[in-house]
Amino acid sequence: MDARYSRQLALPGFGTEAQQKLNHARVLVIGAGGLGSTVIPTLAGAGVGTIGIIDDDRVELSNLHRQHVHTMADVGRSKTESAAAMVAALNPTTMVIARTDRLTASNALQIFADYDLVIDGSDNFPTRYLANDAAVLTGIPLVWGSVSQFGGQASVSGAGGPTYRDLFPTPPAPGTVVSCEAGGVLPTTVGVIGSIVAGEAIKLITGVGTPLIGRVTIYDGLAGSFRELDYAPDPTALPITRLIDYDVFCGLSAISPAELAARMFVDEPDEFTLLDVREPWESEIVSLPGSILIPLGILGEHLDALDPELPVVVYCHHGVRSSSARLLLADNGFSASHLAGGIDAWSRDVDPTLERY
Repeated sequence: MDARYSRQLALPGFGTEAQQKLNHARVLVIGAGGLGSTVIPTLAGAGVGTIGIIDDDRVELSNLHRQHVHTMADVGRSKTESAAAMVAALNPTTMVIARTDRLTASNALQIFADYDLVIDGSDNFPTRYLANDAAVLTGIPLVWGSVSQFGGQASVSGAGGPTYRDLFPTPPAPGTVVSCEAGGVLPTTVGVIGSIVAGEAIKLITGVGTPLIGRVTIYDGLAGSFRELDYAPDPTALPITRLIDYDVFCGLSAISPAELAARMFVDEPDEFTLLDVREPWESEIVSLPGSILIPLGILGEHLDALDPELPVVVYCHHGVRSSSARLLLADNGFSASHLAGGIDAWSRDVDPTLERY
C-alpha cells in the first residue's frame, strides 16, 4: 500500500481494507467553490479513486480568500479545471472527471448513476433540493454542507435514514437567506464544514465510525461551538417519484417588472440576455429595449444564438410562453428566469406609455 496513506492506515479500525474501499470509490462533488475547495483535496489526499466535479462557474478574485483549491493564476479559469489540476498535483493516482456544466433536472439522474456517493457543496437551494431528490431516486447516499457568514451545518441524507427534505420540507422564501456575496463568509467556517463533510464521506465509504444519519451538526464560528440536532423521516411527506422544476419550487424562476427595470436602468446594468419569445407580429407592436426575438416555437433550434455564459431573462405577452421557454433553457444548461406577467405587466407597472394589446 502506498506510503502516502501510512498515517491513516495506522488508525485503529482503519487498515488496508478501508483504504482499498477508498481506492475503489467513485464520489461526485457538486461545486468546486468554498466547500469543494476543502472537500476535493481532502478526498484526493485520502486516496479516493475517482472524484467527479461538476461546476459551471469560473474563478474570481473574490473567491480566493476561502476557495484555496484555486490560486491567482486560476482567476478566469473554470473552477472544475482548476480543481482537477490541483488534484493531479496532489495525488496523480486519483482520477478526476471534470464537468463544466450545471447540474439540472435533465442530467442529474444520469450523472449520479456513475457514482457511489454524492457530496453537495452547492450554494443555492434549487441545487440542494435537486441533489437530494436525485440521490433518493438513484439510491445513492448524499453528504451535504452549507455555510453562511460565521456558521454552517452538515449532515447525511438517505443512507437508510431521513433526507434533506425531512429536515427542510420547504425552501426559505427568496431573499430571506443572505448569500455569501451579500453577507460575507468567514473562510475558516468553510474549512470546518468542508472537513466535516469530507469526513462523513470517508466514514460512509469505509464503514469506519458513525455517520451523521438523522443528525445535523451545527457550527458557530463566532463562539467556536458545535451543537447537534436529531431529525427523523416525516411520516406525512409525499414520496419523491420524479425530479421537478427546482427554481419554481424555490420561487426563483420569475422576476417582477420592477426587478427587471432595476437591472436594466442603472448606471452599470447587469449583463444578461433579454429574450422575447413572442411572435414577430407581436414584437412589431411593442417590445422591450435591448431584447432579441426568438419565438418559442423555434427556440429549441436556435439556442446557439444565445450566449451560454450570460443569464437569460425571458418575456412574452402574459408570462405563459416565457415560463415554458425558461424550462427549455434550464434543461439546456442556461441560467434563466422569466418576467412575471409578461410585457403586459411591464406596461402596467413600469412604462404605461407602451401600447397594450
